[in-house]
Amino acid sequence: MTSQQSVVRYQVPGARRLSNYIWGGILMLGGIGFLLTGLSSYFQTSIIPLINSSSIQFFPQGLVMCFYGILGILLGFYIWLIIFWNLGEGFNEFNSQTGEIRIFRWGFPGKNRRIDLHYLIQDVLCIRVDIQEGLNPKRVIYLRLRGNREIPLTRAGQPISIQELENQAAELAKFLQVSLEGM
Repeated sequence: MTSQQSVVRYQVPGARRLSNYIWGGILMLGGIGFLLTGLSSYFQTSIIPLINSSSIQFFPQGLVMCFYGILGILLGFYIWLIIFWNLGEGFNEFNSQTGEIRIFRWGFPGKNRRIDLHYLIQDVLCIRVDIQEGLNPKRVIYLRLRGNREIPLTRAGQPISIQELENQAAELAKFLQVSLEGM
């Protein structure tokens, strides 16, 4: 949070995080390995010197390996594009001087790449915190507006710590002078 007189701004990180780099690399390398092994079984020659593919028949094993290889390469390429575009990166800005809230995110390329939402501070009913633990934990701060609209303010994909979530929600509720609800 950066606070300059009456403006609070939270940066929201995008897709450029270590886990995405790791998954993109694993999928690309694994896909290339499967595709080359499948092609080695088709051409009856060893394209990859470390792998003996002479015992693999092209139909059905080599064909399936080619399919999985192409699928792995495409998924890896997709993850690398998401990293390159830095999807989800942006900021939440709360300006008490102008009475406006601005939520900005980068999306997929195209005419709607810039996601730029503007709301009035007077339309904010409360700040809601949603914490769900388990196999797939969910920790989100929502901005509840009139008309039962809820706008998520935290990043997607990688939950922040509970302490950081509580501190950010409390600071935001205090700044906006609204109540804080928990779930």
